[in-house]
Amino acid sequence: MPLTWLVLIIFTIAAAGFVMGRKRALQNAGGDRRELHSLPVYYGSNVAMWAIVPAVAVLIVWMLVQPFFVNSRVLATLPDTIVSEGSSIGLVMSDVRRVAEGLDIAVVQGVMSRDEAASISAEISDIRESLGEVGVAVGSKVSTEVMKGAQLYRTLNAVGSMMMNVVVLLFAFGGAGYAYSKSTADFRARNMVERGVLAMLIAAASIAILTTIGILFALLFNTIEFFKLYPAADFFFGTRWAPSFSGRGGASDLGVLPLLWGTFYISFIALLVAVPIGLFSAIYLSEYAGPKVRGIVKPLIEILAGIPTIVYGLFALLTVGPLLMRMFGKDTFGWMQGGTAVITAGLVMGIMLIPFVSSLSDDIINAVPQALRDGSYGLGATKSETIRQVILPAALPGIVGAILLAASRAIGETMIVVLGAGAAARLSMNPFDAMTTITAKIVSQLTGDADFVSPEALVAFALGMTLFVLTLGLNVFALFIVRKYREQYD
Repeated sequence: MPLTWLVLIIFTIAAAGFVMGRKRALQNAGGDRRELHSLPVYYGSNVAMWAIVPAVAVLIVWMLVQPFFVNSRVLATLPDTIVSEGSSIGLVMSDVRRVAEGLDIAVVQGVMSRDEAASISAEISDIRESLGEVGVAVGSKVSTEVMKGAQLYRTLNAVGSMMMNVVVLLFAFGGAGYAYSKSTADFRARNMVERGVLAMLIAAASIAILTTIGILFALLFNTIEFFKLYPAADFFFGTRWAPSFSGRGGASDLGVLPLLWGTFYISFIALLVAVPIGLFSAIYLSEYAGPKVRGIVKPLIEILAGIPTIVYGLFALLTVGPLLMRMFGKDTFGWMQGGTAVITAGLVMGIMLIPFVSSLSDDIINAVPQALRDGSYGLGATKSETIRQVILPAALPGIVGAILLAASRAIGETMIVVLGAGAAARLSMNPFDAMTTITAKIVSQLTGDADFVSPEALVAFALGMTLFVLTLGLNVFALFIVRKYREQYD
């Protein structure tokens, strides 16, 4: 049964339970709703809640656990020689899944019957001879073990899906039946529904926290695995980045310092562009511009925040890079050797960050109490003196937060760096050299057919953990600054 149908059946059961629970409560009260403890809608809602929540919870847990169970069972049947022949476990399982999906597609399209698909593993020798060892699904050679694993993968998924449908529907009917039996006149349905809604609100609020914890543990465990294969001292203090995918990474140099330097150098140039322009535009919009000008200019500035980063990357590659080459290239000063450079990515990234600084700073400056302005004017200060000596110091905590948000956005940017700054990992003070960042290398290290248990693949998690710690330290420092000045101006 498709997942969509299963969900529709659950909500149909809940809708029917809502009507029946409300009706039973009224019948129990002799048709007089004044005899009920709660409004009739609460009795129906209680039945619907008990039909949906347990069933959906079981459905989510089952969908999370089943892939791990199926993969472990299939891997247990595959011989170790498959991995030792040059393919990683991930690649072998990818072949198994593609073959299994190919068999399913063949069944759906009528190419073969279900009985024929089920007998493939038993007749694998004849199939390989007749097809010349050409795979049914992936268009490449498929071994006997992979074909048998695909058959087992299909079987386990089919059985698991059928059992999931039965168990989920049993929970839906069981929950609805339990709540229906409680729909009496004395039952405190409103209290039950409110507790259920409160539990769902707490669960919704916990998703962000649990997601953060999950990301942290995923990074931490894989980072530990990386440092078991590669020395931590060489990673944190190495000045050369040269990964090698031969020999399981034995000859790789994975020093993070060039990547850190490129990340902070490009972000620094971007902030040099975004902070002055964004802050000055915020001061103009909040203190000088009239309502009509503000109503036009501010939405136009905020449009920059809605442009996809790939568009900014193409803008850097096709427009800004060639323009800078004409200004600083071989024909003029000779400083710039190519269109991809730190200055290219920094300028374009700074343009992208302008609305982050401008909009937030504008809102923060407008939140400064008017009494501070009036007091400054009453002492004879001019408008510019009031802005410099009263408004900006009072709004400084919020402005620091806006700059921090822009800095975090710059540190985490990828596409502009890939297209505008190049892919060279180097330590250089020249802004016209090509460099790269941590985020760009995370993408490149997880792209391709490298063995996932090799240092080249696991280093992506170490890079992510390093970036996480640095960003956390930046946030703590900014929080210290915000609290210090907030106490001064409260």
